[in-house]
Amino acid sequence: MKILFVSLGCDKNLVDSERMLGTLVQRGFFITDDEAEADAVVVNTCCFINDAKQESINTLLEMAELRKSGGIGALIAAGCLAQRYQEEIQKEIPEVDAIVGTTAIDAIAKALEEVLAGGGRNHLEDVSRALVCGGKRIVTTGGHYAYLKIAEGCDKHCTYCIIPKVRGSYRSLPLESLVQEAQQLAASGAKEIILVAQETTLYGVDLYGEKRLPELLHRLCGIAGIYWIRILYCYPEEITDELIETIRSEKKICNYLDIPIQHASDAILRRMGRRTDRRELADRIAKLRDQIPDICLRTTLITGFPGETQEDHASLLEFVDEMEFDRLGVFPYSQEEDTPAALFDGQIDEEVKLERQADIMELQQEIAFEKAQEMVGRTLIVMVEGSVPDEHAYVARSYKDAPNVDGYVFVQTSRELMTGDFVRVRITGSYEYDLIGEIEDEFTE
Repeated sequence: MKILFVSLGCDKNLVDSERMLGTLVQRGFFITDDEAEADAVVVNTCCFINDAKQESINTLLEMAELRKSGGIGALIAAGCLAQRYQEEIQKEIPEVDAIVGTTAIDAIAKALEEVLAGGGRNHLEDVSRALVCGGKRIVTTGGHYAYLKIAEGCDKHCTYCIIPKVRGSYRSLPLESLVQEAQQLAASGAKEIILVAQETTLYGVDLYGEKRLPELLHRLCGIAGIYWIRILYCYPEEITDELIETIRSEKKICNYLDIPIQHASDAILRRMGRRTDRRELADRIAKLRDQIPDICLRTTLITGFPGETQEDHASLLEFVDEMEFDRLGVFPYSQEEDTPAALFDGQIDEEVKLERQADIMELQQEIAFEKAQEMVGRTLIVMVEGSVPDEHAYVARSYKDAPNVDGYVFVQTSRELMTGDFVRVRITGSYEYDLIGEIEDEFTE
């Protein structure tokens, strides 16, 4: 049996997809990327914001046509959208044979076998079910880097966010199991490990009664074959002095932090249910830059949150201008049902949300382009991602660049390089968000 597997949404969802792929392969299924030869399709869905929800629905509808025509013998919907809208999906898209919830991904092979045998039922568990550790995982990122999901769920309950309802309460994976998984990833060729969770900074609190992210990082740094460790999704209020010192002192940890602040107006931060105010955010950022001078800071923002005035928007613009984030993404507020913010007074017109998003991105573009130009003349160690067709050049990433969200370094050289190679590059120019450089020499640890 050949399975077409479609993974949508974030990198945390991708790890779930890789675990499901591993389970399927262990049970004797084969994986294909050609729908013409697929016997069944699994769609791992997302529903975090409206755009993601619509993409998941459109993909299910497309695969439902394949199911209706007899082109495939089973269609399984998994992930967040399936967990949240299980009844609606099976009512509106009856071609979906079964639902596999966010905490039942270990049942994916069983669900397929049941449908293909002529039966089929949904596999749904409590969203705060204990996490399943171990098992085979098929890494889909090319192998030279891999995500390590260290926790599931969230206890923050920001007023705009649906995650606690579809992913459950915050649950950390045991430290030893994460070290073992990282060792396996390294043995399979992963040179960069990227830590992800709904919130990485609280790792260990539920299991050990205290934050254990620094300890986990020290343990991961001791694994042979791993050269870079990158940390995403750090809530600013949970960044401790111990974590800062760990990043500063461990050579393998990239001087890069993803800190989603969402806004900088105190009034909007309170309405969002966030735990920091503008001054605390500025102080935390200043401390990070003081302790780790070359740190690269990424953040995400929301425009058009209910009740956001023009003054609130101006305050956010001012903050972005003052902080000069290295990397920044902006999303218009998405009114998600079953969240407190969906019922707030002062909902903002979509046009205004988009205008405010454009304002911030125009400012950030100036900041980012200037920062890129300032890199000219510097030397960076980069990881090769692939070659540029028909040119003596390669695409690479520096420590400042997380996969799929940040920029690239284009390396000009006549030498033959392989994906995953580390080389030392002198930056000779910049183009918008990206850098251009010439190879100096190979990098050895």
